[in-house]
Amino acid sequence: VFSDCWLCPSLGSSGIQMYLCNREHYGYLPIPLKSHQTLQEDIENLIHVQIEAMIDRPPMEPSKYVSLVPKYPDKMGFDEIFMINLKRRKDRRDRMLRTLYEQEIEVKIVEAVDGKALNTSQLKALNIEMLPGYRDPYSSRPLTRGEIGCFLSHYSVWKEYIGRKRMQVKEPEKAVPNVANLVEADYSYWTLGYVISLEGAQKLVGADPFGKMLPVDEFLPIMYNKHPVAEYKEYYESRDLKAFSAEPLLIYPTHYTGQPGYLSDTETSTIWDNETVATDWDRTHAWKSRKQSRIYSSAKNTEALPPPTSLDTVPSRDEL
Repeated sequence: VFSDCWLCPSLGSSGIQMYLCNREHYGYLPIPLKSHQTLQEDIENLIHVQIEAMIDRPPMEPSKYVSLVPKYPDKMGFDEIFMINLKRRKDRRDRMLRTLYEQEIEVKIVEAVDGKALNTSQLKALNIEMLPGYRDPYSSRPLTRGEIGCFLSHYSVWKEYIGRKRMQVKEPEKAVPNVANLVEADYSYWTLGYVISLEGAQKLVGADPFGKMLPVDEFLPIMYNKHPVAEYKEYYESRDLKAFSAEPLLIYPTHYTGQPGYLSDTETSTIWDNETVATDWDRTHAWKSRKQSRIYSSAKNTEALPPPTSLDTVPSRDEL
């Protein structure tokens, strides 16, 4: 076991060149601190390494000979933090709970609606109909039951949030003026994580989306009027949802479409109105993968941000 606190400086002062072998996996070594960085950043870098390691491997357990600082998970100032998870995907749930624990984030687990378990009678009882003319922008297939299950899972959170807020003292939510690293959201992929207000949840539920349903990550851009397909927007008259995005982005998927280990319960499903017609993510077209490969830490509207602060005055947090 090496400590980067003395390994790199010692090698440098001795004139010894260090070589890294990327052909075999031997473990993880956090990036050494730069002169302008703090011990807190070193701790955050270590947490980052632990989380990255859990994507492909079991969690790194601490040595029994090392005493650890206790963790105190909280809700980060939010009323509630929900984690939507399919009950049959225990591996994903365990990894996410461990990831959130390492970051001291307290969540409430929401059992996702499983599209594989939805039947035609249930869809009729909920008056669910696909938005006329909808086609997936990459494979041109219609809505899937997996996507309906995903939508219903998010919808249940919106409804629960509205119900809980109604029982609290009604106070106007405070505006956040002059927030750095915040941009207006554009047409986006997926709903990995988002913050929603009472007014926002009311707008989404009030749109009555069941009778004109499409995937939730297509529905949201319609509601904040950034969807590129004008025909879809015509079915939703009120499109005044206010949507913003962190810049650089704060959350990323562990796998993009087509990468080893990629798995989708929304695309690997059945057609919404015919459970005998199976669907899968399109392995013959790489367009979606190519588009996603360009989603790094920057969004489309980076130019809307103020110029970055000099590294001489603020420690850089983009070392990894």
